[in-house]
Amino acid sequence: MEFAGALFDLDGTLIDSADVWARIDAEFLRRRGLAVPDDYMCAVSSKKFSEAAVYTIARFGLDETAEALAAEWLEMARREYGSGVFLRPHAGEYLRWLKARGVKLGTVTGLPHSLAEAALKNNGVYALFDAFTSADETPRGKEHPAVYLLAARRLGVTPADCAVFEDVPACLESARAAGMKVFAVRNAQNESLWGSMCRGAIPVADFCELMTNAARGSACSRRDEK
Repeated sequence: MEFAGALFDLDGTLIDSADVWARIDAEFLRRRGLAVPDDYMCAVSSKKFSEAAVYTIARFGLDETAEALAAEWLEMARREYGSGVFLRPHAGEYLRWLKARGVKLGTVTGLPHSLAEAALKNNGVYALFDAFTSADETPRGKEHPAVYLLAARRLGVTPADCAVFEDVPACLESARAAGMKVFAVRNAQNESLWGSMCRGAIPVADFCELMTNAARGSACSRRDEK
């Protein structure tokens, strides 16, 4: 393998949760007589809960506290992540494939740990991970390299030996600034940004292709040795 540790974002990367947050955002803003702007989900996707709450209050002029907003989102999401959120196609296979090859696995997510744990346990992959890191644990969240460096330390792997899988441009930039290999994971939400996301990153449309390409490379190497 070209990396000893792999760090995964959850929402939109390992788990298919876009519909969940679309529903939560729509209901949350509907309660306040507001519609969801087209760019809202993209704007908050790289932020931790507390940052997203501050952003939302400022953007919509809400007379509420960030703590109250974060608590409301957490309550709305709790049931979904425990039973209604599932892995993206071949994501579980890829995690097990990496684990079988000695790669240490970690998360780097903007989700609170309780939601991340619920989703991973519900999908039977929680035990595969060696470390868990949330953006809540660093002052500046995923828009800064610190959270990725913290996650690498928890894995016991140098940044240069870490791969990061993300679906948001700002997060890819942060991981790259941390000195890590970056994989851009394609989904319906980042389609319009896909071309720019692939610059300086390895594109991933489906996790199955990573296993297939590795197998092809291994077969080519064996032929070259003959």
